[in-house]
Amino acid sequence: MPRQAAPESAVTKVYRVEGFTCANCAGKFEDNVKKLPGVIDAKVNFAAAKITVTGTATIAELEEAGAFERLKVRPEEERVGDPEPGERGWTAFLRRNAGLIAGTALLAAGWLARIAPGDGHPAGIAALAASILISGHRLLRTGLRNLARLDFDMRTLMTLAIVGAAAIGEWLEGAVVVVLFAISEALERYTMERARRSIRSLMELQPREALVERNGREMTVPTDEIEVGDTLIVRPGAKVAMDGVVESGVSGVNQAAVTGESVPVMKSPGDEVFAGTLNGEGLLRVRVTRLAKDSTIARIIRLVEEAQAKRAPAQAFVDRFARVYTPAIIAAAALIAVVPPAVSGGGWIDWLYEGLAVLVVGCPCALVISTPIAIVSAIGSAAGRGVLIKGGIHLEQLGSVKAIAFDKTGTITRGEPRVTDIRLFGEAVDRRHLLRMAAALEHRSGHPLAAAVTRAAHDEGIDIAGASVDGFLSVTGRGVQGRIEGRLVQIGSPEWILDGPKGARPHEDYDAHVREMRGEGKTVLAVALDGEPVAAIGVIDEARPGCRDVIDRLRRLGIGRTVMLTGDNPETAAAVAREAGIADVRASLMPEDKLHAIRALEAECGPVAMVGDGVNDAPALAAATVGVAMGGAGTDAALETADVALMGGDLGKLPYAIRLSRRTLAVIRQNIAFALLAKLAALLLVVPGWLTLWIAILSDMGATLIVALNAMRLMRVRE
Repeated sequence: MPRQAAPESAVTKVYRVEGFTCANCAGKFEDNVKKLPGVIDAKVNFAAAKITVTGTATIAELEEAGAFERLKVRPEEERVGDPEPGERGWTAFLRRNAGLIAGTALLAAGWLARIAPGDGHPAGIAALAASILISGHRLLRTGLRNLARLDFDMRTLMTLAIVGAAAIGEWLEGAVVVVLFAISEALERYTMERARRSIRSLMELQPREALVERNGREMTVPTDEIEVGDTLIVRPGAKVAMDGVVESGVSGVNQAAVTGESVPVMKSPGDEVFAGTLNGEGLLRVRVTRLAKDSTIARIIRLVEEAQAKRAPAQAFVDRFARVYTPAIIAAAALIAVVPPAVSGGGWIDWLYEGLAVLVVGCPCALVISTPIAIVSAIGSAAGRGVLIKGGIHLEQLGSVKAIAFDKTGTITRGEPRVTDIRLFGEAVDRRHLLRMAAALEHRSGHPLAAAVTRAAHDEGIDIAGASVDGFLSVTGRGVQGRIEGRLVQIGSPEWILDGPKGARPHEDYDAHVREMRGEGKTVLAVALDGEPVAAIGVIDEARPGCRDVIDRLRRLGIGRTVMLTGDNPETAAAVAREAGIADVRASLMPEDKLHAIRALEAECGPVAMVGDGVNDAPALAAATVGVAMGGAGTDAALETADVALMGGDLGKLPYAIRLSRRTLAVIRQNIAFALLAKLAALLLVVPGWLTLWIAILSDMGATLIVALNAMRLMRVRE
């Protein structure tokens, strides 16, 4: 029966969960929560150890649903405190694993009692039975409960094998199975915690308190109580506690934790700073622009956790296979235990033992963990290096791209255009007056080139505050116009100016000026008064340093096609492309033209990545196999629109992201293959009758350990 849709009034809450030992347990917890009265829907994020619940459920009810694993549930907003002195190091290890340690000691004692001379057999059995109960009491309790409900999961299989071993007198084998299974779960828990550590380190970046100036007094305030508009005092060597804008002071700020930039960035009044970054040598006064829960680092953490929860195609395959594999193993175990002795007329105990061993082989621990731990490790590692990958599917797709299309402005170029030329012709116009009118008009535009014109006016001390603009109109991809002092002022592409309503005739020097500046790699903005061209403004946006090296590295990675898509004119685009080392240039493109270019490139080459600023390129980013946005730390649009965001706007991170993607795909394939081969090898031992319970569990534990260690290698992939 399908679940009912959540009504608009339904409350959705996120909780942190402590105590997950495996992905199967997380799935069972999710199912149990969904069955609670008042719960409309529930979704467990095993990678982030969280559950999202829609409906009404108390923490006590949630913990009751997770009682089979003794799960602890707490609100997401409750921050993790520092561990008490008694909770660190060996003390914490001993507390968490006391049952396993005691069970292992009893297993050793039982084994020694059995091999020691004299009548130590009863004492040995007692020690082994105690080992089973102490190490496996949670396993047995859950397994028996599942068996009563005919729910055949991993714990049910293990419980059947252990009880069966005890029933036929194989106490040592049963105890070995319990202890090795407990060790396997501890290893799985440890490796997942290691994989989650990168996200936890991000969470710890944002200070819990900050120095705030209120009513002329400095006071320490919890970050959760700081409001937008408050003023932070950030002392030298202190962390920036909130996103904001510098009001006064100059200092170098280390943004590596957020953007991946290795060199501190100088900040001065008007510059944006991010929570979790480290102030250098200067004192900064910062006006808060976002609440703690909405800070850039908080959004990154949320997006990374959501990304880790999204199932990659490889993981979907594993889940489908596991659903078939476990019932098939149960059927095989039953056949092995019954058919051979029924046919041969004897050996019931031996074949029952083999059937029990096959049940243990049926535990899919290594297979189930093979994909998620690789995805979690890769996405977490990338986030720590300033690359936000928003899901396992995008991680897989990035490694398969055959061509990459780049936007020009802000991607291939710095995105910091500046005015280099103002050339007047035609009607006699005062240069400063013309720049004032152009800047007043461009001040109302959001285009990057508009900022260059307004900045040029500011640098020359021209005040545009008093310039009134009437009838402002922005023509996408062409320019802007409006009436200033009763005159129609237009600024935009030279071609658009000539196509004006009056069909303006260019001045004799018009074409020469435009061609000359475009040949120098500059973008030309023509200015017209009442339809007549009177000036040409040259704007240059220089290529990013090392851009050519990035393109060369992409070619060495086997990316066959690199293309530049731009709305700029062909001459300027060609000049920038030559500097970047890109041969294929598509110029004078409108946003919809870029979308069509992406689709054509995809039809020609296969999977395509589009790299842009995440704002003007939204259609092309959405159309590409993988959309990559530059500078996600500073823009909401980049974080929301793209599949991958290069947080610091460093194009050099792109080859790293592709290499990480390919390495992740290779690790996932290796893990799945190894987990399946380990199971197959163990099952083949049934033929000569060599499969024992301890070999069966050891094969699964060994495979789980190797799969986990192999996945954790992804955390060491270098840029």
